Amino acid sequence: MAENSCNRLFGTSHPLPLAGAPWVRCLDSPCRWVYQDAMAKGTRRAGRRAFAAVIIIALSVLPVVLAAELPITKNPPISDFQNRPQDVTPYDFDAPPQGLFRTITTAEGFDEELGFHRAHEIVPVKPTDRFSPDTPAVFIVFHLHQHYQGFQVFGRCFPEAVAGLDPTVVIGQDAMRIALEDESGYLTLSPPQDAWKPGRYKVEIHVGEQVNEMSLMGTMRFTIVARDVMGDEERPNHPSSSLFTHH
Repeated sequence: MAENSCNRLFGTSHPLPLAGAPWVRCLDSPCRWVYQDAMAKGTRRAGRRAFAAVIIIALSVLPVVLAAELPITKNPPISDFQNRPQDVTPYDFDAPPQGLFRTITTAEGFDEELGFHRAHEIVPVKPTDRFSPDTPAVFIVFHLHQHYQGFQVFGRCFPEAVAGLDPTVVIGQDAMRIALEDESGYLTLSPPQDAWKPGRYKVEIHVGEQVNEMSLMGTMRFTIVARDVMGDEERPNHPSSSLFTHH
């Protein structure tokens, strides 16, 4: 019988089986599915599956390995996350106020100047913490840091060490309303009678809308010295007890 069309098409020298004969694929025939191709595909598929399995196993084992290498630490106490007492400076309410106040001092008077922002700035005149009994008023002049709302500054004067006066009784007070744009201010304390009695006075400085135990910011002090004791004594321009500068 003539050669199969496959022989003629591809020029193979091996005749294909006749009709009715058992089918046998030729290893060198181009029109066949050689078992080696199927085996190669299966091998590649099995290789990819094996590689993926190795990756999955490695990723699942990695956290266990890392966890085994990390040291186990004790739970630290809460105090380790808090400020240590030795690193914290306690706020002294019995000293000149800090925080909001950039500077504050007692003085014999005050003046107004054109400030850096072309606003009126109140400055102390003859700052001191020693006054004569005939001083008409003691002024407390202060400069403030930037603030974002209005409030009041109160001053309450007590005779801390004055003969004949109760140190727990307020003998004078003043308040000043601070607007949002204000950077300075002053308080005026007048003598309880015609003249100041010699002795030491303290002034509680409060900030807020009213005076209470939460509004206290600090304490200023000044001394009234008798004229014969004061004499020609030079008054300090920057008293350390009443001038406080905070940056």
